[in-house]
Amino acid sequence: QVQLVESGGGLVQAGGSLRLSCVASGRSISIYAMGWFRQAPGKEREFVAAISWSGGRTYYPDSVKGRFTISRDNAKNTVYLQMNSLKPEDTAVYYCARGTGIAGNYEYDYWGQGTRVTVSS
Repeated sequence: QVQLVESGGGLVQAGGSLRLSCVASGRSISIYAMGWFRQAPGKEREFVAAISWSGGRTYYPDSVKGRFTISRDNAKNTVYLQMNSLKPEDTAVYYCARGTGIAGNYEYDYWGQGTRVTVSS
């Protein structure tokens, strides 16, 4: 079993930055890929970023590419999402998840409860 807890969300002005953290407990995440997703009110869940178990591969959709960076610290059992140049459309609840399977085509089996990010103009 693994539990994922996100933190770091909050209020930020457009153009600002936030770093989200996701701490895993119960089992080490060192051999698992990890991902970030977000969901805004009235919208479907959206993929944001993923990172391989080694940290050697990362994946981003065009909507965040160049602005967001996913990273991990396996010694701390933690994955991060650095968000720069934030836009109001980035406002959402952000979730982390544990990934399995083929790089770039992960399936996710454990999810956190989410942390809310609000970007004001």
